[in-house]
Amino acid sequence: MSRGGSLNRTARTLERVRRKCERFRRSNALNFYESRPFSSGLVEAAKAGKGLGRRSRWGKTLPALVFVVDPARTPDGGLAIAARLPRGTGVIYRSFGAPNAPQIAAALTRIARQRGLILLIGADEALAARCGAHGLHLPERMTAAAPRIRARRPGWLITTAAHCPRALARAARAGCDAALFSTVFESRSASAGRPIGPVRFAALSRGAKLPVYALGGVNARTAMRLLSSGAAGLAAVEGVAEA
Repeated sequence: MSRGGSLNRTARTLERVRRKCERFRRSNALNFYESRPFSSGLVEAAKAGKGLGRRSRWGKTLPALVFVVDPARTPDGGLAIAARLPRGTGVIYRSFGAPNAPQIAAALTRIARQRGLILLIGADEALAARCGAHGLHLPERMTAAAPRIRARRPGWLITTAAHCPRALARAARAGCDAALFSTVFESRSASAGRPIGPVRFAALSRGAKLPVYALGGVNARTAMRLLSSGAAGLAAVEGVAEA
């Protein structure tokens, strides 16, 4: 065999080894942070909840933990936090009309695919479709639109916000997969209302006709008071960032 042929064969072998190493690195990157301190607080509390693995009426598996992007408290669009989240976590990107929303949504989509996350876009059906998200999160005022959106996007996960028992009832009638109920605990959010506390939340969650997430002041400490609440999972902004 000529020297050139030998060098080519060596180069091909090295390239195969490099590709195998890259596949190994990527596959393990998805689970890397599950063994890091980040996953030990709020993530573990979410996993311990009795609602873990609950499915919606449409048969969709719901994440135990949802990271809610907030423009004021996660000014990078949640990219840094999303890149650290463990596999199976939900992410809700709310752009509120930000001019760079398409770029942020595209970046979150890439992270979601790499890490096995479930990405929902807030309120903007067109943006969700364009970036290839897993579904849509509706503000409470848009809950009634859920049936029309589902008719167009039957494969999507559709959630909505709720701030009172009547809103939960409307979400169930609209066929939403789940509702994020707030405010449960004291929160620094500018839009947060008076917290209802874990006891009242548990009553609402158990009586609702659809899966309900706890939102508002949820962190690794307060989450422990929700483990038996019947919640489908936990949703947080800063609580995830501080986990």
